[in-house]
Amino acid sequence: MSTQITTAFVNQFSSNVSMLSQQMGSLLRPAVDVESVVGEKAFFDQVGEAAAVARTSRHQDTPLVTTPHSRRQVSLTTFEWADLVDDADKVRMLIDPTSSYARAAAAGIGRAMDDTIIDALGGDAKTGKDGSTTTSFPSSQKIAVGGAGLTIAKLVSAKKLLDANSVDPSIKRFIVVSPEQIEDLLNSTTVTSSDFNTVKALVQGDINTFVGFEFIVSNRLKVDGSSDRLCYAFAQDGMKLAIGKDVMARIEERADKSFSTQIYYCATFGATRMEEDKVVEIACSE
Repeated sequence: MSTQITTAFVNQFSSNVSMLSQQMGSLLRPAVDVESVVGEKAFFDQVGEAAAVARTSRHQDTPLVTTPHSRRQVSLTTFEWADLVDDADKVRMLIDPTSSYARAAAAGIGRAMDDTIIDALGGDAKTGKDGSTTTSFPSSQKIAVGGAGLTIAKLVSAKKLLDANSVDPSIKRFIVVSPEQIEDLLNSTTVTSSDFNTVKALVQGDINTFVGFEFIVSNRLKVDGSSDRLCYAFAQDGMKLAIGKDVMARIEERADKSFSTQIYYCATFGATRMEEDKVVEIACSE
């Protein structure tokens, strides 16, 4: 192989993939809280609500308020992407941030990251001091399918649930849906409705916010046992993405593969739902 694979070369490829994975790899990463961690597991502590106590007399004893604490555990998983390149010119292409290999690596890791976040949105959360307690997603935070796709009424119900749980309105709110749900909104809105032009602009991509939610369109959402699509509305601080190792790249010749060059990339991360009150599951028929 005439192309010398230096440390700087590998670092440039790693940097390209890291940049691309943040820009176009994962759709959901910008919508959740992200924190760098060390180790195979990470714990995130939360402080709950505590009421202030009114003073009723002069020089009374200082009231002590027991502030509730809770903890969430995230188990990190390493995800890998690799490919073989058998042409020197293609190897030189790797340091180009627009190269198909860098984009493919970023997209592959991005899909794995989105799947991890989606699984955490509606899955079981590990809670308790040592993470040994399982907290399921509560039925009170689920909006039933009702024989319909995504409707404005369901969006309003999701907003109402978050508001009723005293979710800070200054925290950004997102909703992740599939392309089918975007079409549902337009089909369920009459032309004479005051919402029609707004929904039409949403479908056309001219806007991405409606009823207080920023829309994320993804093809990674799962269906339940009834083949209904499970969409999720959530506040940004209701989800946590733990990044253990954001980027690790290797570019090496493989003697066992006719001296082709192997491109290898991996990242380590995990996700958890931080508060059930800040996530709403919306079932939509398709």
